[in-house]
Amino acid sequence: MPDSLEEFAFARFLRFWRAVHGLSQEELAFRLQCSPRHISRLENGSSRPSEAIISEIALALNLGKRDLNHLRISAGYAASEEIIDFNAPELKWLRKAMILTLRALDPYPTSLMDTSANILMVNRGWLGFYSKLLSSDELQKTGNFYDYLFSRGVSGGVSNLENTLSVILMSLQQVALFNNKDSDRATLARLNAAPSVPADWRQRAAGLEPMASYRVQVDFDDDLATFFSVSTTVGALGPTAYASEPRLTICTLYPEDDALDLSGLVDDKKKHPLLFY
Repeated sequence: MPDSLEEFAFARFLRFWRAVHGLSQEELAFRLQCSPRHISRLENGSSRPSEAIISEIALALNLGKRDLNHLRISAGYAASEEIIDFNAPELKWLRKAMILTLRALDPYPTSLMDTSANILMVNRGWLGFYSKLLSSDELQKTGNFYDYLFSRGVSGGVSNLENTLSVILMSLQQVALFNNKDSDRATLARLNAAPSVPADWRQRAAGLEPMASYRVQVDFDDDLATFFSVSTTVGALGPTAYASEPRLTICTLYPEDDALDLSGLVDDKKKHPLLFY
């Protein structure tokens, strides 16, 4: 049966992996202890696989985490990834690469965040920039960008703040609906309780598309300056890079005015727990 855009994606994945391992439908059915007819129905799209049989297929074909998650997503299930500790010894190479990246982006304020918006690393430009917005004590304790953004309210420096918060909440709402995890619902509830959240955030967000950048207006050296906040994803190759752990985002602020000199943000004397060079 030829592939088509209308065909159930899981069917294409299953046929592909069965061919990679040189198995007939009968041989795969034997490994799974099911009928060849069931494999045939999975491959022609007339049956939807259960989560259990997807795991059994991955085990029978010795698929890794990436390919298991491709199978899950192709069948309409959420990716199943164990959270990977960014500070684990085996990720020393990644931490070094991220330090070099953040350092290269100076003086533009840059932070590295995980999927929960926990700030993992910052550069000197970030430290100098936020030193203008926060007290020294607040700056040292800042560890989650969402908590910062939702708690600062209109003084947080983000133009059109209510729409920004609405888009963030909608993205978290859809993650919670997709994964059905208590931890995701708890994060959503915590942020939704912030007084700066508009009551109609669901309706607002329904009419907005999330973007990887937005404008930020800040009192910068006694003048109102506009920056572009641009996010770049650090992930694995493939159609589900967004679902690969560790899911990292590099967030950088670039001035709208090319003449704005940010070199003064870089101060070798300033220290922060998340500055590693």
